[in-house]
Amino acid sequence: MVLLWCGKLKLSKPYLALATQTGSRWFSSRGALSHHHHHHRHHSLISSGITKIITRPEHHVRCPTWTQNPIERQHRTVSSIIGHDDVTIETFDRFCNHGNLREAIKVLDYLQNHGYAIDLIRLLRLAKLCDRPEVLEEAKFVHERIVSLSYPSDVSSRNAIIEMYSRCGSVVYAVKLFHEMSEKSPETWCVMMRCLVSNGYGDEAISLFTRFKQEGNKPDGEMFQEVFSAYALTGDVKKGLLQFEAMQRDYGIKPSMEHYNSVTQMLATSGHLDEALSFIEKMPVEPSVNVWETLMNLSRVHGDVELGDRCAELVEKLDATRLDKASSSAGLVASVNYKNNRRKDISYSEKDMIYETLKSLQLQMVEMGYVPSTGEWRNERVEKENKEEWTFGYKEEVAVVKGLLTSRPRSSVTVISNFRICHDSHDALKLMSEITGRHLIKRDSKKFHHFNKGICSCNDRW
Repeated sequence: MVLLWCGKLKLSKPYLALATQTGSRWFSSRGALSHHHHHHRHHSLISSGITKIITRPEHHVRCPTWTQNPIERQHRTVSSIIGHDDVTIETFDRFCNHGNLREAIKVLDYLQNHGYAIDLIRLLRLAKLCDRPEVLEEAKFVHERIVSLSYPSDVSSRNAIIEMYSRCGSVVYAVKLFHEMSEKSPETWCVMMRCLVSNGYGDEAISLFTRFKQEGNKPDGEMFQEVFSAYALTGDVKKGLLQFEAMQRDYGIKPSMEHYNSVTQMLATSGHLDEALSFIEKMPVEPSVNVWETLMNLSRVHGDVELGDRCAELVEKLDATRLDKASSSAGLVASVNYKNNRRKDISYSEKDMIYETLKSLQLQMVEMGYVPSTGEWRNERVEKENKEEWTFGYKEEVAVVKGLLTSRPRSSVTVISNFRICHDSHDALKLMSEITGRHLIKRDSKKFHHFNKGICSCNDRW
């Protein structure tokens, strides 16, 4: 049970009662540790944890079997959603087509227990529905069923399972399966690298690439795209550019437009905007709209409005609909968040509790050095004099606090959105993870961000 008491007591300092990793404890900014100390400790934890699993298979975690699965009772009651006589393979297909994962698993379990055979293709379709951290238990169940129907030499099925765990943000289970595979294709290595990169483990992805080459394998163009994405995470763009040269010199791979776009993203993500522009201008082929759009977006992320506007002019010439889509998407996101956070989708008392908690968090964060950004566009309705107050707690922060108040003690909180996280929310979530002692997970349109003890797994590069 999460304890909270806000707005009733007059305290000289803001205190927040939220579950921490060591239990339910009172927190104030006075107990906060230094950012540098947390960064070193958290980075070491990530690097040693996943790297040990990659390089030392004996460090595997144990995947629970179906009989150990805590959601077993939930899935064995198919009669709670439909009558027994109506349960057919078409019922399973219908639930899958509508994205109803849990109902589809109930039907699957019922059919298999009554002698019906479910083919592998259907199970792989079901795996695609496991696309968020909250359904990790369901993903484990699907994993077991796929393995039971496929041969150990069926590499493509196991690649699909790794991708499934990646979408669920569970790198440990993905790496475990990777090590258990008796046979691996180049696509397997590429999928595993993509899993590491999308979950913020750039150094580990590069180590895996090194191991791939040491085992005598020859990387292809697709794998090099993951290499550039990994170096975008680590910020070591010099080594990334050396890999771009090696791709052509040592492996005879002619760069595609996707490669040029990946290198542009690698440079610009790390803030090397001038180098990114120079790289584009020296391309032996005409840059595509995707390349200019990448530089446009990342220039604005890093605050170079002038370069962003120059790129926008080129994007407009090549494909004006790109800017129309970006504009309409921004309006849609703002509208959705405005409705979700400021209107009647939550009760009055619950909304009061959320915003009282946000206020308490903000006071502690300000004492820790946080300054809400008013430079990034949030909503045109905000009056200038109220801009700072509105900015904090507008998007991800509200969703996180609502999750903190309704989740189990010491459990992680996940927020999913279809837009990229902004710098302000990124900074806010780092501090919120430090104050509350919780593992906060943010999945935006590009990748997972794991916030823990004031540090993000992306190392502030995205």
